[in-house]
Amino acid sequence: MQALRNFFRAAWSSDVKLDGKTVVITGANTGIGKETAIDLAKRGAKVIIACRDMEKAGAAVKEIIESSGSENVLCMKLDLADSKSIREFAEAINNGEPKLNILINNAGVMVCPYGKTADGFEMQIGVNHMGHFLLTYLLLDLIKKSAPARIVNVSSMAHNWSSINLEDINSEKSYDKNKAYSQSKLANVLFTRSLAKRLEGTGVTTYSLHPGVVQTELWRHLNGPQQILWKMATPFTKNSSQGAQTTIYCAVEPSLEKESGGYYSDCAPANCSADGKNDELAQKLWELSCRLLSVTWE
Repeated sequence: MQALRNFFRAAWSSDVKLDGKTVVITGANTGIGKETAIDLAKRGAKVIIACRDMEKAGAAVKEIIESSGSENVLCMKLDLADSKSIREFAEAINNGEPKLNILINNAGVMVCPYGKTADGFEMQIGVNHMGHFLLTYLLLDLIKKSAPARIVNVSSMAHNWSSINLEDINSEKSYDKNKAYSQSKLANVLFTRSLAKRLEGTGVTTYSLHPGVVQTELWRHLNGPQQILWKMATPFTKNSSQGAQTTIYCAVEPSLEKESGGYYSDCAPANCSADGKNDELAQKLWELSCRLLSVTWE
């Protein structure tokens, strides 16, 4: 019912300006990440898109500059499947940028064949959760220094379809690409919740969201029957610009300034799964993530 109410609500819009603010968006060379970059650049922010493929990123920067009318857009190399790349990127931001007001953890892989990151994580949990967990950890001092600041984690309604397998988070005993994707998206929701608790009183707030079923390249790994169903559903899905609206809402909406740790859909608060509200599971995932990434983050 909530989704239906949100569907019939007037479209959200805001004229909030971001002059003098700096934004980092991961995976913004395509889809909703690129649309988010265009919108925030139009609002006056300095936008840094963090991408693995620098050729595609360079083309995206040109497009973002043309569409937004802002020259204050650049790309930097970031491979979320490699902790060495994440550390190099974070070091470059920390040394080169005096502030970071909005971090949007947008990049993701979806229902891909089994693979491992450079650090030995299953690809979906590795990129979608571990990579962003480490990136946020490494940028957090700069973000705190820039408060009021926001951290936005792009999750999915798919977080409802699985739990976290703490005993086999890398799906080494058995691999179901749909469950592994769902697990990684639940991890985004739990990370947002845990982070909010740890950042109370700092002026840094956190948000997770479902962008809507969006026509993007993420769907490239669907099998034949899934592709047919997807084509049938396409008229009811959002384009990338519509899909980006909830990310933008979480990044700029003034009424969310004092909210933190919540889950959003269609530019409004939404219900996440029971597991998504499970503080014990969130804490266990936090501890496991720290251990696997060899970081100390109380």
